[in-house]
Amino acid sequence: MTDVHIIGAGIHPFGRHDEMSGLDQGVFAVRQALADAGLAWEDIQFAFGGSAAAGNADAALPRLGLTGVQFINIANGCATGGSALLSGYWAVKSGEFDIGVVLGFDKHPRGAFNADPEASGLPRWYGQVGMMLTTQFFANKITRYMDLHGITPRSLGLVAEKAYQNGALAPHAWRRTPVDFETIMSSQMLSDPLTKFMFCSPAEGGAALILASDRKMRELGLKGPKIRGAAVRTRGEGSFEVFAPSLNITRGPSPTQTASKAAYEMAQLEPKDVDVAQLQDTESGAEIMHMAENGFCADGEQEQWLAEGATKLGGRLPVNTDGGCLACGEPIGASGLRQVYENVQQLRGRAEDRQVEAARIGYSQVYGAPGLSGVVILEA
Repeated sequence: MTDVHIIGAGIHPFGRHDEMSGLDQGVFAVRQALADAGLAWEDIQFAFGGSAAAGNADAALPRLGLTGVQFINIANGCATGGSALLSGYWAVKSGEFDIGVVLGFDKHPRGAFNADPEASGLPRWYGQVGMMLTTQFFANKITRYMDLHGITPRSLGLVAEKAYQNGALAPHAWRRTPVDFETIMSSQMLSDPLTKFMFCSPAEGGAALILASDRKMRELGLKGPKIRGAAVRTRGEGSFEVFAPSLNITRGPSPTQTASKAAYEMAQLEPKDVDVAQLQDTESGAEIMHMAENGFCADGEQEQWLAEGATKLGGRLPVNTDGGCLACGEPIGASGLRQVYENVQQLRGRAEDRQVEAARIGYSQVYGAPGLSGVVILEA
């Protein structure tokens, strides 16, 4: 068994790129990661990758080179990137391979994430007017949580305000203009209590990471953050977050809680050891709930944390330092790897104006509705 390091990281800026396909953006990210490590595609022994809406990730092979490399396509909802990374981690950790790439990319149409009309029986306009997953489901989920734990709408606005402030400092973010608190709170209500600026948008982008064994990293004369813990978990019995009034179900641990617990145990770390965190923020409420589910605070304590600025740059635990999904948007295949990319920049001291001082432990968590979560813990 060997330690696994990230020795190269690349990203294609998130947002809208009409002149490029999702595949183009994924290939760009891989080439950037290779250049970051000073390597050629021919050096790569394996690849895992995924895309939800832009075709199979292995379509990158003719662009990068037909070297016969082992390539496995990954599809796991919003946790696709985290699942690709975990697969690569296992491949190196086991000793089977020494060096490989994990990648994700996507290109989603404008509007709310929609269900497949053939599978759901619903017309396409149903999602286009804001009635699908990222509006109704997550609004119901945070409404219930706010009622149970005394969270106010003001906290939702503070999360979004922080996201756009941080996004303005991140070259790869889509939303690079700060949005003030009053504008966020008074913007169009989409699904109560969430306004327009409290939601992320389906987006485009690509991200790629190069993983290497300890031996290979030393042989190449490179350095990179070590993966201390990595886990993906699906939901268990009783873990679904929103129940109909007629159902009487005892709440079980969420997939984020079980994935987080597994990653902390693997890393032999605790939440208090984390210096910087990237948490799934499909909308403002998700970041609030995930602060507690990942062990950083108790349910309800988020109200005080946010009022004090504890999750801002310079706070006790900076969260979503590149603006998260709110500022970057969410290309599903790339989103989880973007989080890890940001932590790599932080732990290398390359995050420029958004740099967290003396960051040594980076934490990332991605959630795929309605029931799986992936966590990765890095050490500088």
